[in-house]
Amino acid sequence: MSSTADAVTRAPSPRHGAWTGRGGLVLAGLMLALGIYLTLGIVTMEVPEGAESPGPTFVPTIVAVGCYLLAALIAWQTWRHPEDPTHEEPLDAYGGEHATFSDWRAVGICVLGFLAFALLLQPLGWILAAALLFWSVAVAMGSRKGLTDVAVALVMSSVVQLAFSAGLGLNLPAGILEGVV
Repeated sequence: MSSTADAVTRAPSPRHGAWTGRGGLVLAGLMLALGIYLTLGIVTMEVPEGAESPGPTFVPTIVAVGCYLLAALIAWQTWRHPEDPTHEEPLDAYGGEHATFSDWRAVGICVLGFLAFALLLQPLGWILAAALLFWSVAVAMGSRKGLTDVAVALVMSSVVQLAFSAGLGLNLPAGILEGVV
């Protein structure tokens, strides 16, 4: 085969810049911004004088450090192994292509569940509002085990309630369960 035939049969390669395939750096930037926001909140938090260790800044500090760590790991991984824009998606186990779309139904259910949680936290209390949030995320992720999902959601929200009250000495809103919890 001659060199002119090679030039005709080969498709021109796409341009590869320094930022090609590195869209994951956006997520790293968002995690970094969240970590900075949490850090500013921790630094400006008014901690009562009699606060015992670990105190009200303990959990936010762990989350902020996790955000910084995750941002660094995502940035490092994305920079070292950028996505190949010419890469064809492999077939999945069922012979079809990988899903490359956003599941807006699941996103919508999660957002609505979070909004309901935020609005109902004070009137219903942590256990019921958080159970609603956990249940809505389970439904968004495709679970269809109704009663089991509700039971697991109630158990999980109760465990978190116990961890905060017994472990950290913090009271989450009790809502309508004021005399029971």
